[in-house]
Amino acid sequence: MGRLFGTDGVRGIAGSELTAELATNIGRAAAIVLTKHTHHKPVFLIGKDTRISGDMLESALAAGLCSVGADVKTAGVVPTPAIAYLVGKYGCDAGVVISASHNPMEFNGIKIFSGEGYKLPDAVEEEIEALILDTPEKLVNVTGDEMGRVSHIDTRARDYVEHLKTACDADLRGMKVLFDCANGASSVTAPSLFTELGIKADFIGCEPDGTNINRNCGSTHLGNLARLVKEGDYDCGFAFDGDADRCLAVDENGDEIDGDKIIAILATRMKKESRLKNDTAVATVMSNLGFMKHMTKRGINVVTTAVGDRYVLEEMRAKGYNLGGEQSGHVILSDFATTGDGELTALSLLNYFAKETDKKVSGFNGCYSKFPQVLINIKTTAEGKRAFKTDEYIEGFIESKQQQLMGMGRVLVRLSGTEPLIRVMVEGEDEDMITNVANEIRDKIRDRLC
Repeated sequence: MGRLFGTDGVRGIAGSELTAELATNIGRAAAIVLTKHTHHKPVFLIGKDTRISGDMLESALAAGLCSVGADVKTAGVVPTPAIAYLVGKYGCDAGVVISASHNPMEFNGIKIFSGEGYKLPDAVEEEIEALILDTPEKLVNVTGDEMGRVSHIDTRARDYVEHLKTACDADLRGMKVLFDCANGASSVTAPSLFTELGIKADFIGCEPDGTNINRNCGSTHLGNLARLVKEGDYDCGFAFDGDADRCLAVDENGDEIDGDKIIAILATRMKKESRLKNDTAVATVMSNLGFMKHMTKRGINVVTTAVGDRYVLEEMRAKGYNLGGEQSGHVILSDFATTGDGELTALSLLNYFAKETDKKVSGFNGCYSKFPQVLINIKTTAEGKRAFKTDEYIEGFIESKQQQLMGMGRVLVRLSGTEPLIRVMVEGEDEDMITNVANEIRDKIRDRLC
């Protein structure tokens, strides 16, 4: 990770860490770096989620872009994957999304897409941040008629919905489904998309007020969705996060279908239809051991990457794979999208379920049993995260805990790329043992670094 950019763009508390000044400079630097080889006036497309700080950061970004000669098209509130798609449809040089995804309201973020709809590689992000932090004198403003202009695109939601509808070839009429839009960006697209496809669809988390995004709703809080699906006799339910680039589901009993299960279900179907390239899916090191064993039994290879959907996508592009994702619900279907897309994921699953009319969704969810997994988030500071990287005692302690599991499990301790957290994951067959190991690691890290 760089000094500004993490695994999913620049992120921080809006107003104190992610300021208007920083957003302006990100706009200025991004325009200079991404368009230095073009010979035309560059055009940037900006979208945002429903956070109250989005307006401030959008204005600052647009000001920075225009100040160095780039034109700006604003799309307003729209899912992250919509920008990844629309940047190509509208012929823009790059796209910018203002969102902190699943994080609480006080956070916000800035992530940048190329003109092809892909997140920027590390090297390009490092070039942008070096321009901001090391050589700010190169951020030179233009004057006169070289200055950029701002315009707004009113059709962005409709264009994206029509695009997604082409991914469905099954009859979804009669399915009864509940959707949780997290009071986020999907609230402007999901109701149109799923009702127009004939689903008996109901929606919660569709009343954003600028401060309630992800609050006790969406993919990070499945409890309410699970309860309502079971009580309301729905076939299943889907939950998106704040910017709708991830999706989790529940079956008719309210039981969770996480990202691993989603990938397993889709991979099995795609392999059966000879659509799974190289019979391979890409996952991260966080994927459950039960998932790994299930995929092997189905003759499906699994390639693992570091945590972060950007690394999943990089592996997919490098090797020509067309399915990948994360346990957290980022699922990339690269035959149709250049990034994780929660609404596309839900649509793909419904497309599959509708073709298997003799099977309830719980039948798909029961495809394998997960190994017990304990996840602990340890709050820390930027200094604590830096110290963790070089603390040999902590490194040795973690290794000793891995040895204690004696081949019956695994330990993964990593820095969050999006929040001030150290994440501890312990997985194995013996739940009591892995719980004790996770707690011991947590206590040791807190004693030394927090």
